[in-house]
Amino acid sequence: MPLVTSTEMFKKAYDGGYAIGAFNVNNMEIVQGITEACQEQKAPVILQVSKGARAYANHTYLIKMVEAAVIECPDIPIVLHLDHGPDFETCKACIDGGFTSVMIDCSSRPFDENVAETKKVVEYAHAHGVVVEAELGTLAGVEDDVQVSAEDSSYTHPEEVEEFVTRTGCDSLAIAIGTSHGAYKFTPEQCTRNEQGILVPPPLRFDVLEEVSKRLPGFPIVLHGSSSVPRQFVDKINAHGGKMPDAIGIPEDELRHAAQLSVCKINIDSDIRLAITATIREYFDEHPDHFDPRQYLKPARQAVKDMVTHKLVNVLGCNGKA
Repeated sequence: MPLVTSTEMFKKAYDGGYAIGAFNVNNMEIVQGITEACQEQKAPVILQVSKGARAYANHTYLIKMVEAAVIECPDIPIVLHLDHGPDFETCKACIDGGFTSVMIDCSSRPFDENVAETKKVVEYAHAHGVVVEAELGTLAGVEDDVQVSAEDSSYTHPEEVEEFVTRTGCDSLAIAIGTSHGAYKFTPEQCTRNEQGILVPPPLRFDVLEEVSKRLPGFPIVLHGSSSVPRQFVDKINAHGGKMPDAIGIPEDELRHAAQLSVCKINIDSDIRLAITATIREYFDEHPDHFDPRQYLKPARQAVKDMVTHKLVNVLGCNGKA
């Protein structure tokens, strides 16, 4: 099947109490690992591209790799989505270039400016058969060009969501309930430590999510910054020369609960990076004489596939939903 929009995906996810995985892609191995897992698990998927990915890999290469995935994985619906589009011009370029979904992120601007820019993108996108994700509330953390300090982050105000969605016409809404970009989502001071000395992050604000859901019944909600930063990846990186003390993510049971509510799209990026980096660091240690990139990128690709399979089945619940 050709690339699709997320409209039908989100309706089924909302009604079915699961979420679609939105995985960031930067190169061939990542695209392959994600889509092979989804093909095997019969799971719908959103492949998303950030501004940084477009700068790194080139828009045309990314489009062609995703088109190849569509050919190789004909049994699953695939959305090509722009993640954190900073302005109308970037969104327009992606709409004109074959994306089926775009995000316009003006969450750091005043409310009325966010509305105006989002509405402009929505009007252009809808005229071209493309759907739009917008954002209210600001997530802390670092992801490519998105950098927000903890002091500047803010939870979504539920009383604003109805006006925002009505005035903009957006198709889905990313909200801030305590998730954060990157592998260091919380400072040690924000956390407690369990018996093993491992940091435990503060719980997500499900009260905010539930209030937003009451005000927008049936409307798809998105969570950004939702990597879990698995200990096995962090420990493997540190055991093989890395330095990632106190890297911490969102507990998977909280993400599963969010997926059972109104969250229809959960973004995962850092876990992919960690899986690849942990695998390659271990490979270099074990095979110091190897120099062929295919030798270490093959197990790295498998690590992405295994991690995504786990997310589809145990966190998102979207396996078998293609």
